[in-house]
Amino acid sequence: MPDNLEDEIRENAAGPAKATGDAGSVEQHKLTDQIAADKHLAGKDAVRKPNRGLRFNKIVPPSTG
Repeated sequence: MPDNLEDEIRENAAGPAKATGDAGSVEQHKLTDQIAADKHLAGKDAVRKPNRGLRFNKIVPPSTG
């Protein structure tokens, strides 16, 4: 089900926001809405990754000896 929802979001963002018939007009989604949809989908993809963009390293100073 989640994959279908992501496809729907992509299709809706790519398609027109409004359309009227009989040689009428078509209105595109606002750029801010398209950017928000892209950020939402990118965030969902990032959450699926195992390290989620964080990496923890243990820093060990050289021994003085």
